[in-house]
Formats: sequence, structure tokens, C-alpha cells
Amino acid sequence: MRRRALSLLLLVAATCLPVSIATDTIDLTASITGNQTLLSARGAFRLGFFTPPGSSGGRTYIGIWYARIPVRTVVWVANRRDPVVASPGVLKLSPDGRLVIVDGRNTTVWSSAEPTGNVATKATARLLDSGNLVVSSDGSGSSQSVAWQSFDYPTDTQLPGMKVGVDHRSGFAWNITSWSSPADPSPGEYTVKLIAGGLPEFFLFRGPAKIFTTGPWNGVVLTGVPELKTEEYTFALVSNPNETYSTYYISSPTLLTRLVVEGSTGLLQRYVWADGAWNNFWYHPTDPCDSYARCGPFGFAYCDTAHSPECSCLPGFQPRSRKWSFRDGSGGCVRRTKLSCGDGDGFWPVNNMKLPEATNATVHADMTLDECRQLCLANCSCRAYSAANISGGVDRGCVIWATDLLNMRQYPAVVQDLYIRLAQSDVDALNCSCR
Repeated sequence: MRRRALSLLLLVAATCLPVSIATDTIDLTASITGNQTLLSARGAFRLGFFTPPGSSGGRTYIGIWYARIPVRTVVWVANRRDPVVASPGVLKLSPDGRLVIVDGRNTTVWSSAEPTGNVATKATARLLDSGNLVVSSDGSGSSQSVAWQSFDYPTDTQLPGMKVGVDHRSGFAWNITSWSSPADPSPGEYTVKLIAGGLPEFFLFRGPAKIFTTGPWNGVVLTGVPELKTEEYTFALVSNPNETYSTYYISSPTLLTRLVVEGSTGLLQRYVWADGAWNNFWYHPTDPCDSYARCGPFGFAYCDTAHSPECSCLPGFQPRSRKWSFRDGSGGCVRRTKLSCGDGDGFWPVNNMKLPEATNATVHADMTLDECRQLCLANCSCRAYSAANISGGVDRGCVIWATDLLNMRQYPAVVQDLYIRLAQSDVDALNCSCR
């Protein structure tokens, strides 16, 4: 009797475990259902149906998760808006090259976007060791045959090699958006987007409101995330007429890392798997100084336990409101002396600074810094200028701000000068005070 009960217990346990169908690929004749899964060639990722912990109503989703760690960590969800409810789901590849999820009544619950190019009868969908699910139009798996891929439709996670940015040709954006809750992978409140106007910059939104930015890209780092550059992985930002995007590459294939927008906290977090757990490598916003435009126009934030208040005005500026004394710097700063627009103006360099929001700035890639200065002087609307690229320790190009300077923060790790336009009398006064 005891042996029979034990056998029954083992049978029940076995039915609850994912069952790999011993392949990383499905074609027009195969499908995934129940607890069947695809396993990538080297065993890095699984794809299959799952139910989030705490989810109610028998909701199931097709997801991709890490295969080698004990904690199921889902990095992509196909049908995040459209779960299969109270019936077994089936994932299959349709004759027109779409991935399709149907429920127990054979009703289509979700389908992938229309594939690019013609799809042959040998089309396949393959789970790669990068975590990318790729539909190959002819089954060859070559880059030329890619008709659709999950990396083009991120959910809340950016994996190595995945893009976050925008395709300028189609206007299509690769954004990452939080889950609504740990039990619900539908799109939540928080989204990370790249805005490519002027200098590229990433924004964390809560709904329509900006709550954090990474600072503009200067050819070396995002000036508001100086710790992004590490030996463990290489961050890359690509910008050309066709697309602007960021991605990253890891130094070792055994390193597990992911960038996630957390729905419960609103944080953008990088995790690294170590010692049997996900460790928080860095996150933003980290403190009040990370809040978007905390110190208003022409103000900058500085967070240090020995420094109070958190907001300061740029040289040549003073607080706009008396609220500044009560640690409310949102009103920003105003000039001590009006500009004369011409030879009566000068510039004062500030450094170790997260550059101002540059989405509306003007960039001249082939201009020297001296030419940039002259161009700024000739434009009465110009508020400041800086080099557009400092890679290799050389100032290249020109970026000009013709609107109020917003969202600055002092960072000792950022080595770049921002030249603030001031009345020449203020420049002379600052020179005297520095002697």
C-alpha cells in the first residue's frame, strides 16, 4: 500500500514538471502544449507555458526563462495581454509564418506580428541560447532568413544582445515595460524608452510622466549612469540614419545578467546571478537627486550626507523662489545678470556634471569645440554648449542647448566640461573669486 501511494505521489509530481520535447525548434508539424517545453541547444533557456505565482483564474502564458537556475525567472512573455484562461493552450507555427497560441476551443488567443518576407514550407521557430525565439522563413536559421524574433518585442527585461531604442525607418520602438504585478505580466506603469533627438538618452516613465533619465550619451558613458561601464559587460550605443539603440555584451557566456524594469518598485535594475541568487548590481533612481528635473531650470542636484541642501544653482544664477530655503528646488534658478546677446557675453565651464536633458539640443558632429563656442555666441537663444563626443579623451563635435537647462546632477565620475553662457560681468566676477 505504501509503495502504491509513493508511486502515485511520484506520478503527480512528474506531471507538474516541465517536460522538454528534446529540441529547440518547432516547425509547421509540431506544437507545444501543457508542460512541454523547448530547450535551447546548450541548455541556457526554456520556452513553455507557465502560470505566475499568485495568479488566479487558471491564466497561463507562453514565456522564456532561464533553464539552469532553480528560481524560475521569466525574461519574455508572448501573450502578456492575452492569457489562456481555464483551458490548455497550444503554441504552434502557422503556414503564413506566424506563431499562434490557441486555447482548448481552438480559438486564437495571440499571434505574432506578420513576418517579414516570404515564408516557405520549411519555416521553423527556434529558441536560441541568447534567449531569443527566432522564426526562420526557410528553416536555415541564417540571419537573412529571420522573419520574426522575440528580441524585437521585449517585455520587462533586456538580455545581452537585445536592443532598446527606435527604428527610424518604421518608427517602431524597442521599449521595456514592467509587469503590472508579480502575478500579472500585462504591461504595467513603468517603461524605459530611448529618445534619440539631439544626443540619445534613456527615460524611465511612470505613465506619461518622466521620473528618471540616464543622462545623454557622450561617446563613452551615459552621463547620469557613470557606473554603467564595467569589465563584466560592454555597453554599446549605436546611432545611424536607420536606427538608434543600446545593447550590451557579456564577457563570459557563464555570466547571467539582466536589466529589468520592476513594476513593484519602479526601479530600473541590473541583476547578476551569483551564489545561488539574483544580486542587485545597480539600480536607478538611487536617491532623491535622481528624480527628474528635481532642481528645476539651471539648478543641479548633489546628494551627499555632508551636503545640504540637495539643490544648487549654476554659477551666475540664484534661486527663483524662497521655497529653495525649505529644500524645494523645483522652481529652479534665474540669472543674476541678463545676457546682452553678443560680445558682452562669455562662458563659464562646469564639470563633473550629468549633462542637461539633450532631446531638444542641436548636434553638429563635425565641428570643433572652438567653432561650437562661436556658433553659440552667434545664437541669442543658446544657453550652453559642450562636446558631443569625448571618446578617446578628445573633444569632438558640438552640442548646443537653446532651451532651459534641466535635469543636471553633479557626479565626480563624469569628466566633461559644460560651458554655461553668462553675462561677461558674471564671468569676470567668477574669475576674481577663483583667484
